[in-house]
Amino acid sequence: MTNPSTGNGFALEWFKSSYSTNDGPACVEVAFAPETIHIRDSKRVHGGQLAFGAQQWAAFVSYAADH
Repeated sequence: MTNPSTGNGFALEWFKSSYSTNDGPACVEVAFAPETIHIRDSKRVHGGQLAFGAQQWAAFVSYAADH
């Protein structure tokens, strides 16, 4: 698997969510870059991905933990 760049020469290193399973439908990977957090579907590594700033990521994690 390749680690695509964030566009500024920083290669992304992807980590699978601890809630994801190898055969389950909920497979999410996260990569941390200096200024953004990237999220993608681990079953579609060449598909789209989302990128968030640190403040938006913290708000999402807080919301997800409460629901």
